[in-house]
Amino acid sequence: MQWDDVRYFLILSRTESLSGAARQLRVEHSTVARRVDALEQTLGLRLFERLPRGWTLTAEGQALAARATRLDDEALAFARAAVGASAFEGTVRISAPPVPASHLLVPSLAKRQSEWRDINLDVVGESREANLARGEADIAIRMSRPTAPGLVVRRVGRMRYGLYGTPQWLSRPEADWRFVGYDDSLRAVPQQRWLEQVAQGRPFVLRSNDLTSLLHAARSGLGITILPRFLAADTSELMAIPDHDEPAPRTIWLVMHPDLKRAPRIRLITDLLAYILKDTSATC
Repeated sequence: MQWDDVRYFLILSRTESLSGAARQLRVEHSTVARRVDALEQTLGLRLFERLPRGWTLTAEGQALAARATRLDDEALAFARAAVGASAFEGTVRISAPPVPASHLLVPSLAKRQSEWRDINLDVVGESREANLARGEADIAIRMSRPTAPGLVVRRVGRMRYGLYGTPQWLSRPEADWRFVGYDDSLRAVPQQRWLEQVAQGRPFVLRSNDLTSLLHAARSGLGITILPRFLAADTSELMAIPDHDEPAPRTIWLVMHPDLKRAPRIRLITDLLAYILKDTSATC
């Protein structure tokens, strides 16, 4: 029996589709089907019902899925232990929200590359929360405190926001202002609630779930918006709009699995990230 066949079986049991499992495993869907077929032949069991709407576990498959999960957990723990025992060389995978990842972390890390020259960084910009227990990332930067148990959580900075627009908007009466902001999927985030209060019923001419789109809309003069100060600081087309109290800053959290906190390269990168985010909080 090949361990990889078991891993393919486990991922497929969770996604219930060849395409979903293939995306997670970064292979062709035909490879997933072939590996699962091989496992079924080895075991002499039918593990999945091949249905038009997806692959569902048989009773035999359900019985084995829990054991496969325990095997996977042990394999992940083994991998984390290997990282903890390793030296500075190797890869560190960082998960962070897309805009801070591309506009803040990558430029700041590049300026300090001499401090991590023996380490390969894998920076993943993503809105979802990476599953650290399953090894989807070594370090995560998050804008809300994690609620999952068993993680090491460190408060490393604050993200401050301000109201920004082109100089043309500042020359107009406030009654004529127009706004750009988040869409309904993000209407509950603190900065959007604050912007709605500032707008006081004045129209939003564009909404988006993408902060970069809002930045470009504001730069183009489409309307006034709220932006992180670190992002607006490098945007010459925009000006901070005075006479408005800024919203409460959001706390930035650095998160990792406890098995990794003593690994030399993880410790080096977490300290460097903490320094970058603290420095940004103080200067922007």
